[in-house]
This record gives sequence, C-alpha cells and structure tokens, in this order.
Amino acid sequence: MTDRFRVPTPKGEVPAAWHDGGTSAAALVVGHGAGAGMDHPFMSGFCDALASAGVSALRFNFPYIEAGRRSPGSPKDATAAFAAVFDAAVGRAGGSAVFAGGKSYGGRMASVAAAEGMPSRGLAFLGYPLHAPGRADQIRDQHLYDLEQPMLFLQGTKDPFADPDVLRGVLNRLGARATYVPFDGAGHSFERSRKDDPRANAAVLAPHVVSFITEHS
Repeated sequence: MTDRFRVPTPKGEVPAAWHDGGTSAAALVVGHGAGAGMDHPFMSGFCDALASAGVSALRFNFPYIEAGRRSPGSPKDATAAFAAVFDAAVGRAGGSAVFAGGKSYGGRMASVAAAEGMPSRGLAFLGYPLHAPGRADQIRDQHLYDLEQPMLFLQGTKDPFADPDVLRGVLNRLGARATYVPFDGAGHSFERSRKDDPRANAAVLAPHVVSFITEHS
C-alpha cells in the first residue's frame, strides 16, 4: 500500500509517498537523483520492492522540483527538506529504525544531512556521485569521514560518477563503516543497456538494501 501526503519544509510543502512494509518494519527515506523526481520509475520500483520485502520506504521531492527548476540549487535547502521528511518517517515507523539514502544526488544529500545531525541509523547509497564525470580530481567525500553510521555503497563498475580507483580509496579510508556491492558492467543508474527497465534495475538493488537494514536495525 502506498500513501501519498505532503510534508512541510522550510521552503514549503513537498509531496511524499509512504510504501508500507508492514507492522514494525524498519524504514528507509529515499531521495531522488538530480535529474528526476520522486515519481521516476526507478524510485517507485525501488520503494515497491523494499515494501514487498518488509522494509517501509518514503520517497519525496526536493523543493527545487516543486518550484519547477532543473537545478538543485542550495544544498542547505535540500538537507533541510531531507531532515523534515526524515522526521515524518520517524513518526510513521512506530519506533522502528529509520535509515536514509537515495539515488545519486539524493544519497549525497542524505549523507550531508546526516553529517549535519540527522539521526539516521545508517545510509544506503544507490550510485553515490563521488565526482562529476571526468573530474575524479574533485572528490565529494570529506563529510563522509565524519559519519559514524554504517554506509552501504551500491555502485555500477562503469559509473562515470565514481572512478573505481577513487571509490576504492574512499572505501579503504571508511573501513568497517562501509559495505560495498559492485554491479559489474552497470552504469550510474545500474543500466547495462538503453533498453533496460529502470523499475527492474532498481528492484535488483532492494535485496542488498534489505540485508543491510536488517543487519543494522
């Protein structure tokens, strides 16, 4: 069952959808990628798969999507929205553990919000954007080392946003806090072909996330 509602944030209300994983289920708040909102098939497919496996999921739009803009804009607005939606998930989870994460940009904003104090039990990244394509010399990783939560990195080996050597260095530095699951030959959205169904690509990720959440709940 999916329940749609709206969540107040400092930049106005944003829509959200709760995918109920059942009584006493842990929950994951899922931020979308920079180029697509909460209703992209990847997002809905992933959240449906989580709920079917017994983990509740809450997806939402960042404020810039609601404002009709293509550019994400201020990270401060994004992390404030993430924190507000996280609080809504805590209210619905009934005392069960609440995790945070997301696709690309959404995952990075989850990690920044956690570094700012959002009390997620752990973080699940679906294609973490360590750097812009072709800019592996400019890594967005510094705040990750301040985090104490366990982190799950699901990453395609052909993801242009995460050079394998750069990612390996980050994982080594994070040590036991990081769990890494590579998807051989997959790109940034875990695609291996342009004909791939994004819902199916996302559903393949769900068992790994469920195992991570079960381990750390």
